[in-house]
Amino acid sequence: MPIKYHKLSQTFHLYNNEISYIFKILKNNQLGHLYYGKAIRDKDNYDYLLETYSRGMSVCTFENDSSFSLDHIKQEYPTYGTGDMHHPAIDITLENGSHIVNFVYKQHEIIKGKPSLENLPATYVEDNNESTTLKITLYDDVIETYLILSYTIYENRNVITRNAYIKNNGKQKIVINQIMSMSLDLPDKDYEMIELTGAWARERYVKNRKLEHGIQSIYSLRGCSSNAFNPFIALKREHCDEYQGEVLGFSLVYSGNFLAQVDVDTYNVSRVSMGIHPHCFGLELNKNEDFQTPEVVIVYSDNGLNGMSQTYHSLYQERLCRGKYRDLERPILINNWEATYFDFDEDKILEIAKKAKELGIELFVLDDGWFGKRNDDHRGLGDWYPNLNKIPSGISGLSRKINDLGMKFGLWVELEMVNKDSDLYREHPEYTLETPQRHSSHGRNQYVLDFSNDEVVQYIYKMISKVIEESHIDYIKWDMNRCMSEVYSSCHNSHEQGKVMHEYILGVYHLYDKLTKKFPNILFESCSSGGARFDPGMLYYAPQCWTSDNTDAIERLKIQYGTSFVYPLSSMGSHVSAVPNHQICRNTTLDTRAHVAYFGSFGYELDITKLSIDKQNMVKQQVEFMKAYRRLIQFGTFYRLKSPFEDNETIWMVVSKDKSQALVGYYRTLQEINVGYRRIKLLGLNKNYSYHVSLLDQNFYGDELMNVGLITSDSSSSDHNDEGDFVSRIYVLKAN
Repeated sequence: MPIKYHKLSQTFHLYNNEISYIFKILKNNQLGHLYYGKAIRDKDNYDYLLETYSRGMSVCTFENDSSFSLDHIKQEYPTYGTGDMHHPAIDITLENGSHIVNFVYKQHEIIKGKPSLENLPATYVEDNNESTTLKITLYDDVIETYLILSYTIYENRNVITRNAYIKNNGKQKIVINQIMSMSLDLPDKDYEMIELTGAWARERYVKNRKLEHGIQSIYSLRGCSSNAFNPFIALKREHCDEYQGEVLGFSLVYSGNFLAQVDVDTYNVSRVSMGIHPHCFGLELNKNEDFQTPEVVIVYSDNGLNGMSQTYHSLYQERLCRGKYRDLERPILINNWEATYFDFDEDKILEIAKKAKELGIELFVLDDGWFGKRNDDHRGLGDWYPNLNKIPSGISGLSRKINDLGMKFGLWVELEMVNKDSDLYREHPEYTLETPQRHSSHGRNQYVLDFSNDEVVQYIYKMISKVIEESHIDYIKWDMNRCMSEVYSSCHNSHEQGKVMHEYILGVYHLYDKLTKKFPNILFESCSSGGARFDPGMLYYAPQCWTSDNTDAIERLKIQYGTSFVYPLSSMGSHVSAVPNHQICRNTTLDTRAHVAYFGSFGYELDITKLSIDKQNMVKQQVEFMKAYRRLIQFGTFYRLKSPFEDNETIWMVVSKDKSQALVGYYRTLQEINVGYRRIKLLGLNKNYSYHVSLLDQNFYGDELMNVGLITSDSSSSDHNDEGDFVSRIYVLKAN
């Protein structure tokens, strides 16, 4: 079994062929961390790693023992105030006002497989032999409360998952101010922290910072995981790059407020913690009440950042995403949003759909504006019935007309929001999150429904289910276009307001769960003004996400590059849109727009009826190309070769599982003059295969392409060039 307990030393060792995670029961019966990293040989005792020393000004646990201080011992799940003076993993207020707790070892069990988390998304296994789980029960006898820490290690993946569960068995009420999903003490600070940072239309930019003393953290208090910070950090060694070196990844499977933090003390110990953000949390637990934290997925790689990312890609693609489309190539779609915005009728929609069918596109998606009195973003949101003035045959009739063309039909919804100018709000103003006697702010002229109230969730479920049941719908784009503010739920009392934002997210998960179970053949795509809720929690229900509202090809290089640090290509919604681009007014060629959008779940978002015949023929060729290679793109092994954050060129590639095919995407942002010759070393090929390389129309062995490189020199290397800015190419490699 990949988890061993050594009874004499009271040591736990989680390991497989690649990684080891070691901790033990300390002499005060709390848990002390010993090692996490590259796999090491199992043995009975690792106590030499405990490193207890006598240090001045330390608070010590035992009389006449100045070496055992929690201020200096690396721990598994630390608390504050009994010697450890750093940020804790858990903070509880007792009835007497004290925050002092003492969770000590009571028992453990090692089980095959991986238990699911109640009401929360999490990674899973299909065969219990894929993983082993350790559940350690800790107990505080003063407050009679259990704390269970769960660790799962996958047999053949560099992955450990962690979560925490707490149950109050005592008579006194306790208030959980903070409960992290995990905490990990690392023995030094010689890391650079990578985060995925941004804002609307520039989500998940890659940012690096060197760890220093004190706290470095990212977070969301927006009610969603947010476009500001993604719920992911990585710690890499100084010389680690895309191809080599050690890196630790931490990814939270959750879609709400979060905190990811590294606290470096003055002895250079780095404490990593991740979980639900404690601000305004304040969860009361009475007797027999409990709470389950979301899961953190921890990945170790000694093969650089690509190695870390590929582990996340395969895990999230195969053991987080679920349902019919988990393993299926995604249909090529046309979305009418940037073609029409709110200004459309049934004839215009059918005109676009007919042209799309001619060009080989498989799925038509009707975006915002089809329901209620929705002719702009000021009204109608929440009224989930068709606007018959725009669509006389309704969604039922329109979907059948699209099907009769030989295409699938998809629909946009925004189920969590409401306009005040709507039947829903007029009938149920209490259904919104709104603080009494306080002004309510809007976002995109809309307000947030109280999904912590199951009555609201059931109301929305009933409305949208009726639309789906009456129609032929193959795809739903579920949008969410604003963050939370003035959060207060009228269905909870004053002592329960601290759990509203978390229960809102549970309500979203519950609605997703009901809809995906009732309509298992529908492909769901999550969206949040683009990428404001692009997180693992969403992927559990919707296997792809609209990556960003910014559809400019050059900006998408950065957005998709950063997103790929954690998320597989199959999860990235990526479309060819109109020029000048609607977000930044840039002009790029139709080829370049497609060459970027290929690396995701491909589609179009423009009025194809207005394209010239030549451009329509180009679209037809692009669709044919994507159909030929989408399985390779969406389910192959992805490598980042050159970063848009560091260079004028961006290069990435994807290799088939059997290494018989590969695609290399090459992108040069600005034209250069009289530069040197260029080549890029490829990765992941079979060194013994001979590959035919398109564009060059030559054959090269895999070892040549990986050790010598693919020649990418072009006309920018001379003073005679006609390519200009924003150039792109796709190299197709096929084994002979």
